[in-house]
Amino acid sequence: MPLDTPLNSLGFAKPAAQTRVVVAMSGGVDSSVVAAMLKEQGYDVIGVTLQLYDHGAALAKKGACCAGLDIHDARRVAETMGFPHYVLDYENIFKDAVIDEFADSYLGGATPVPCIRCNERVKFKDLLETAKDLEADCMATGHYIQRKLGPHGPELHSAADAARDQSYFLFSTTSEQLSFLRFPLGHLKSKSETRALAAKYGLAVADKPDSQDICFVPNGNYAEVIRKLRPEAAQPGNIVHVDGTVLGTHEGIINYTIGQRRGLGIGGLADPLYVVKLDADGKTVVVGPKSHLATRHIPVQEINWLGDAPLTSQPQWDLAVKVRSTRPPAPAILHPITETTATIELLCAEEGVSPGQACVFYDPTSPRIFGGGWIHKG
Repeated sequence: MPLDTPLNSLGFAKPAAQTRVVVAMSGGVDSSVVAAMLKEQGYDVIGVTLQLYDHGAALAKKGACCAGLDIHDARRVAETMGFPHYVLDYENIFKDAVIDEFADSYLGGATPVPCIRCNERVKFKDLLETAKDLEADCMATGHYIQRKLGPHGPELHSAADAARDQSYFLFSTTSEQLSFLRFPLGHLKSKSETRALAAKYGLAVADKPDSQDICFVPNGNYAEVIRKLRPEAAQPGNIVHVDGTVLGTHEGIINYTIGQRRGLGIGGLADPLYVVKLDADGKTVVVGPKSHLATRHIPVQEINWLGDAPLTSQPQWDLAVKVRSTRPPAPAILHPITETTATIELLCAEEGVSPGQACVFYDPTSPRIFGGGWIHKG
């Protein structure tokens, strides 16, 4: 290629027809639009869909990614647009890397986020390697997040549509992975733009509802799934007030989460009580007044740092952090301990911070994401 060859829309100095891109297709409208858009632009598109859990159960379940009906929808999109499509059986990988840890985390009194682990350990690890085996130049997904080139290489930025932004679920994307990944929908201002594109390409999924539940958790009933995976999970124990008073009993700590108020089974009290701690070893649910939920210091481990300088190159970092996906970033100071552990000091206390959740780091003055880590018990 001549040195002055312009970059194509995916950032390569060659024609689109000579650029191979593997599109991770869940069967939903977002990834379907990405595949159709890139095919229309002339790229050498290969669609890949992962079968992540029991195919028989998947066929019966609607509204979750990577289920049987969604595999069918992804295949139809490929047929409509005229590009090859493959289904890969990742059921064992998914169980080992995501489902088992999900169950064990709940048993340990944590509140895990399996969608992050799926992106980290399955889609952006094993599937990404498969894309390289297919001699792809890059892999594209339908996530709402932006990849931008900075002075030190690719950077991760929040989506243009704050309501659709998925940065909380993608904080563990490494710099190396970011070099190979592309997110063609991150610049769109609304989901309606995505659906309009699906209609333009004549895709049958244009009006398909968004998936809501965790794919392997029917109807959002975590406890039922964990009981099937870990029958010992339903061990009874005591519900104890922070002052040590035993208020009642429970049928397994997997039925409770930090911050929970309703369904505690200890009615008749003058003041509302909340779950403030889950003691897995003692099989104890600890409850107390709302004031006991507030915290300003959060221990974080398994940090994926996306800053330009090493995490430990300075004693502290002024950031904004999200401690749950539904909350806006809040001002905080990051105090590094090692390259992968730190203490987060919140400027204003947050309620209901739970081990097992992610703490994601943001630049307080721009949409850039500096990575994040996992909240653990201090």
